[in-house]
Amino acid sequence: MVDKHEMIILLQNQLVELSRKQELFQKEISELRVKLIELSKETASIEDPNKTIKTENISKENIIQVSLQNIPKAINNEKTEIINNSQINIKYPQTVKSNLEKFIGENLINKIGIIVLIIGVGIGAKYAIDNKLISPLTRIILGYLIGITLLGISIKLKKQYSNFSSVLLSGSMSIMYFITYFAYSFYSLIPELLTFLLMVLFTAFTVLASVKYNKQIIAHIGLVGAYFVPILLSDGSGRIVILFSYMSIINIGILTLGFLRYWKSLNYSSFIVTWIIYFGWYAFSYQQEKHFSLALIFISIFFITFYLSFLSYKIIKSEKFVFDDILLMLINSFLFYSVGYKILDNHIVGKELLGLFTIANAFIHLVVSSVVYKKKLADRNIFYFISGLVLVFITIAFPVQLDGNWVTMLWSLQSALLFWIGRTKRVPVYEYISYTIMLLAFGSIIQDWSNASNIFNPELANIIITPIFNTIFLTSIIFVSAFSFINILNISNNYSAPENVDKDFIKLFSFLMAAILFISVYFSFYVEIQTYWNQLFYESRLQIKVKNGLNAYNNIYNYEYKSLMHVCLINYTMLFLSICSIFNIGKFKSSLFANIILVINFIAILLFLTSGLLELSQLRDNYLLQLNIYYQNGFINIAIRYISLGFVTFLLTSSYYLIKQDFVSKKLIYSYDIVLHSSVIWILSSEWIHWMDISSSTESYRLSLSIIWGIYSLFLIVLGIWKKEKHLRISAIVLFSITLLKLFFFDVSNLETIPKTILFISLGILLLIISFLYNRFKNVIFNENDNSNNQ
Repeated sequence: MVDKHEMIILLQNQLVELSRKQELFQKEISELRVKLIELSKETASIEDPNKTIKTENISKENIIQVSLQNIPKAINNEKTEIINNSQINIKYPQTVKSNLEKFIGENLINKIGIIVLIIGVGIGAKYAIDNKLISPLTRIILGYLIGITLLGISIKLKKQYSNFSSVLLSGSMSIMYFITYFAYSFYSLIPELLTFLLMVLFTAFTVLASVKYNKQIIAHIGLVGAYFVPILLSDGSGRIVILFSYMSIINIGILTLGFLRYWKSLNYSSFIVTWIIYFGWYAFSYQQEKHFSLALIFISIFFITFYLSFLSYKIIKSEKFVFDDILLMLINSFLFYSVGYKILDNHIVGKELLGLFTIANAFIHLVVSSVVYKKKLADRNIFYFISGLVLVFITIAFPVQLDGNWVTMLWSLQSALLFWIGRTKRVPVYEYISYTIMLLAFGSIIQDWSNASNIFNPELANIIITPIFNTIFLTSIIFVSAFSFINILNISNNYSAPENVDKDFIKLFSFLMAAILFISVYFSFYVEIQTYWNQLFYESRLQIKVKNGLNAYNNIYNYEYKSLMHVCLINYTMLFLSICSIFNIGKFKSSLFANIILVINFIAILLFLTSGLLELSQLRDNYLLQLNIYYQNGFINIAIRYISLGFVTFLLTSSYYLIKQDFVSKKLIYSYDIVLHSSVIWILSSEWIHWMDISSSTESYRLSLSIIWGIYSLFLIVLGIWKKEKHLRISAIVLFSITLLKLFFFDVSNLETIPKTILFISLGILLLIISFLYNRFKNVIFNENDNSNNQ
């Protein structure tokens, strides 16, 4: 009892101490409240304490209302824990709704309105023209009056309504543009010199206005909108010089803006619209006899204009290039080169200038990079980028002057070199350029492989290619070496990717580079095998004179070589995939690569079971029958069957060990088991037919196959019960069901009584055994099911 009494005293002392601390905390809280009230009064300048105080936070999104009606009472009572009659109400205005309404009322409606107004003016003018209500001069004067009126209103409203004024101004300039174009192009009311002076004046005014207002909308509607005027008002006369000159003036205005402002959306819009108009004209209206020189002149003007507009602000501000800047400059350069190349290539004289045109592109970029470097107009990234373009066009010059394999070799080595400089020297521009050249090299080697498979022509002189020691294989080895180097550098921890590149893009790039390396290694040897057998096939040609024909011959080939080639290619595929599986087990340990390679392994096995075994059966039949009187079929037709079975066994084994690795999903085991047992029963059936053919016992196919399938179903049932694998037992039931269907729909009608009896008895016994096993081991099976359910 003494202990309990002492405990009570101790607890009472603790309670007193906590109460004292509570009073101290309450005093501090009360003092803080008093300070808060005094500060709130000073901030809101409220004299009446009963009045609601409104304070606004920094974001101006919430309004806090504090009622001070009973706060003095709370202050006098220090033991009061809360201010009962005070309240803090936080109200959240409907910001989204207000902002949306503000956007619609102040921005969207006026833009829609000016567009509708311009369309209305155009419709009215077209109606007046079609019905000849007013003379051409009157139409032009009225158009100018409308434009000037809008301009005057916009200037009048600029101080109070800047946004609205800028929209009106841009609309007025669009009207000025198309009225001037209209007056010159359709009515010849204004001479050519005055027309272009007016265009220059309008462009200069629009540029100055957009700078003065600092509004992109003026430039967008006033300049970019003006692109569409000649198209909308075109009468199909095809005066392309006027159209492209008109567009060039607008583009020069945008170039000027590039030095004053860097409005990306303006550059993007004008760039896209200009090239769309040019490509549309080139695709549907270009005539080589009439437009050859004009097409080259204006495509050069457009290219240089946008080239300078992209560079101008970057050079002035010495800003680094980001990905979209580089992409636009690349697109601009390659559009110019590709269309210019096409124009020259279709011209008799121009075709001889393709190499010079390619070098000229490189020279343009060389001059710009030299000026930037010598004058120190920008940082080194711009210099590296433009220098990279020089390398790109020198690279493109290779296929213009060279053919085939040399191009692939040069591009492969160049892409590896540029990637190495970009990644190790921290020059991102070079790395970006290497991406393009990698794709070019990959496309080039695909073309080389395609040419290699079609290199033999029986109508021409035979071309002898030594296996391995030939230009095609050398090209493939150089390509594989270059991309191996790129992949090793890419996964190296010593060098990281550029910081401003999206991580998802880097992952995609890494995957593509690995995929290209995988494909290139595979096809390097695939093409060699294909070329070897194709060469044997064409060398086997015999010319047999046609009976009763005058100097007429038939070409006879040994098609055994085609079948052997097909089988060898499948065997090579299985060997290659087996080696890749082993490498992934011992070296890479990549889960993604394992999943991909397993899927490809299963496809290759299916290819062997279908196409491969069919070709092997054909080779066996040709060997047994010897129907070809011109060629002797050798024992290789039989031996290659067991070579192929060795390769498929190797692939199944390597796939098994790959699935057993920790980094591979265990769910794939079920798929592998199905592929494995399907392959075994398929190969057993094929092998049985093979030896029945050799022994000339072809009458008992149906009987023996059904028994084999039934026995294998029993084996799967036993294995499924022993291993407690439900999917194996289900597979056995499916196989036995197929066997029974075969029995009733095919075997019964084609078998005599004794074989039919043997078949039915055998399958019946197998069914009874399976049933017995299910009953005998039902506890094992049910426990497994119960466990699975519990899980």
